[in-house]
Amino acid sequence: MRSPTEPKTADMDLVAVLHALGDPVRLGLVCRMAADGEVPCSPPHLNVPRSTLSNHWRILREAGITSTRSEGKARYMTLRRDDLEARFPGVLETILSAAAPGQLTMPSTLGPCTLRADPLRSRITKSAGP
Repeated sequence: MRSPTEPKTADMDLVAVLHALGDPVRLGLVCRMAADGEVPCSPPHLNVPRSTLSNHWRILREAGITSTRSEGKARYMTLRRDDLEARFPGVLETILSAAAPGQLTMPSTLGPCTLRADPLRSRITKSAGP
């Protein structure tokens, strides 16, 4: 199995990054990675067809937002936070911090993915609700 391609940091395009983050499902997936770290390609209880989810992951990967690790038949995605920060300082944190609490509801039984900035550690954490 060949490795999925992702752009080098210097080749990341701001328009592609913003387009990828402009979809609520993809923004929710990025939120989940920002809060939880590495996530499987098929998160449990996510109510999105596999083909659609695969397309969302491809768009995130090709924009340079995610990195994919293969383990057997499974794939795991991680947020390329450091690369995004190096190429576009502050963009990812600004977008994630600007999302209104409760706005990012994943299409599943997982409930809302509420973002709250953690000023002590300068990262995004997942909260239980408003």
